[in-house]
This record gives sequence, C-alpha cells and structure tokens, in this order.
Amino acid sequence: MLIQIFAFLLVGILAGTITGLIPGIHVNLIGIFIVSLSASLLSSITPIYLVVFIASMAIAHTFIDFIPSIFLGCPDTDTELSILPGHELLKKGQGYQAIILTCYGSLAAIFILILISFPSILIISKIKNFIPLLIPGLLILVLFFLISLENKKLSALFVLLLTGFLGILILNPNEILGKSIELTQPLFPLLTGLFGSSMLVLSIKNKTQIPKQKITKPKIKILKPTLGAVIASPLCSFLPGLGSGQAAIIGNTISKTDKKGFLVLLGATNTLVMGFSFISLYIISKTRTGAAIAIQEIIGTLSWKILILILMVVLISGIISFFLTTFLAKFFSQKITKIDYTTLSIITLIFLGIIVFLVSGFLGLVILIASTFTGIYCISLKVKRTNMMGCLLIPTIIFYLI
Repeated sequence: MLIQIFAFLLVGILAGTITGLIPGIHVNLIGIFIVSLSASLLSSITPIYLVVFIASMAIAHTFIDFIPSIFLGCPDTDTELSILPGHELLKKGQGYQAIILTCYGSLAAIFILILISFPSILIISKIKNFIPLLIPGLLILVLFFLISLENKKLSALFVLLLTGFLGILILNPNEILGKSIELTQPLFPLLTGLFGSSMLVLSIKNKTQIPKQKITKPKIKILKPTLGAVIASPLCSFLPGLGSGQAAIIGNTISKTDKKGFLVLLGATNTLVMGFSFISLYIISKTRTGAAIAIQEIIGTLSWKILILILMVVLISGIISFFLTTFLAKFFSQKITKIDYTTLSIITLIFLGIIVFLVSGFLGLVILIASTFTGIYCISLKVKRTNMMGCLLIPTIIFYLI
C-alpha cells in the first residue's frame, strides 16, 4: 500500500507541475475531471489513492505556478499579486530570485502547517459556529483596509466598485439579465482578464524587453514574512472571497516586509491557504479550494486518519516540489532571454483565449475581453491591483448580507 501511495504522490506532483506551468490549466479542472471519472473509469482505484494524488498535485501547484506568473504575467487565481514585485525583479534580471523567494516561502509554510495544524483544529472547532456570522463584517473591514493603504483613495474605491459590479454581473448573470445563461467556470475568464491578459496586452504595447537573468541566490529573510502569513492565512482560509493574495496584503501589513519579503510572504500564504483548506474540510466540512472540493466528493467526510495522511502527503510533496521548482526556475531563467518576449506574450494571449473558449465557451471569451479592458483601465488609474479583487469581495459580501 505504501508503494502505491508514493506512486500516486509522484504522479500528483507531475500533474501539479503541468497545471502550474501551463496558464489556464488549473488544479480545479483536473480535480473535476478526476471526480467525474471516479465513478466510472477510475472506479477500480482505491479512493484514498485519488486523495493522495489530488493533495500532492495541489501542493506542487502552489510552488510551481509562480513561474508563469512571474515570467509571463499569467497569474493563477492565487498568484495575481506576484506579478507586481515579481515583474519588477524580472526586468532587473532577478526573475530567478523572485521565484526562489516564493519557493522558500512555500517550503517554510509546509513545516509551519504541520506544526500548527492540530492546535488550529482545537481553536477553530471552538469558534466554528460564529464564523458565518462574522464573514460579511470581516469582508467589509478588508475592503476599508485595502482603500486605507492607497494614496488615491477615491480611485481605489472606484476600482473596487467597478470590478465589484463586473463580478456581480458575471457571477450572477441570470439574476441581473433575467435570462437563463449557462456559463462554466466564470472566475477563469474574469480573473484571467483582470490580472493576466491585461498585463500581456500592456507588455505587447510597451514592447517589454527582458534582460539577461542572473542565477544568484537572494538573501532570504523568512521570519517576518512567515509570521504575517501564519496570522493571515487561517483567516482567509475560512472567509469566502479572500485568497492567498489578500492574506498576503493583510500579512504584509502585520509584518511590514519589503518587496522581496512580500514574495516570500505570498509563497507562504499560497501554500498555507491550500493546506488550511484540507483542515477546514476536516473541522467544518466546508471547502475553500477546488482540491478540497474534489477530495470531499471522492471520500466524503474526512476522518482524522485521512487528515494525517493528507498532511504527510503535503510534507513530502512540498519538499520534492521545492527542489523541482528551483530546477525549473533556473531552466526558464536561462531560456527566457533567448525568446522574443513580445512574440511570447502574443502566443500566450492567444493560448489563454483558446483555453477560455474551451472551458467557458463564447460567452467566456466575451468576459475575457471585457475584464481585460477593465483591467487595463484600472491599471491606468495607478492604484494597487489588489483593489481589482473587488470582483470577488463585493459579490460575496452582498451574498451574505442578502
């Protein structure tokens, strides 16, 4: 049995590497695919092996998905903030360092998760009944908090409201338009447009040139960034509409790190939020990630034995993913300057459009175009791009208040 578990763990890491490197191919899509086949083609496979596969894939993804986010400007739903400091370092020839910083943050998060998982279970089990009552108030506080960080507060508020309206329209088209509209994975074209293709269009317009990348290890300060991640990640793991990006903003305010420290913090929160989603599934049977949803569909309620197995899988796959990511970061750093970045951006933009069409159909393409132009306009207002997460925060607040 141990051999089979380790084999599925390795295959999961391979799958997480693929989902991490290819923009638009997300863990959620693979999870849905596995769930749909678990009752047919995969029915002969013991469910626990599928759980190991999904958990290891999800953790590997949290390490590797910073590579396309930083090198190509194609963020996952949890790495959109890495574009800002990551691209700055990339243009200085320090793209390798940017990825290594997130990688060390993710590795630190793995060990922290193991250490605090069971104390967290004890604490959260005592307050879990109050969490739904606190959600809308806490999300409103997050909105005010995001605005308070800006010099141009009115512009920040406008971006929050504009993207919030876009989010409401896209996530609830039937109620807004009064028509029956079927849209698969609406978040995919929405977030891809706001945070990914908008950056690609600007890169093409500005004819961005990538300098030769230095393969040097950065000076890494772990303590302050991971402290902020530990405080903020559990909160965002239980609040809908908040992901690792928002956890990083909250954590950065607590720990006050510089740009490189922020990348460490973002790597840590990305992995911690994923890890805590498995813990929240065990404690309150609620899911915050597609991977946790897939595990719930396959195995139902988690027992403490399965949770321990998942945590062991998280530990092993995290360590392997760390070394794999450092290797891939070096490889892409050496190759990126040999490719015309404008051409690469155009190819990536076309590829994203194709993936959106395959996943979300023609309406998804319309959303991608609308959210891309919205993202470009919001960027032109020169406020933090985190304010564009109003597309998730505001619809979630309205949902809980109504």
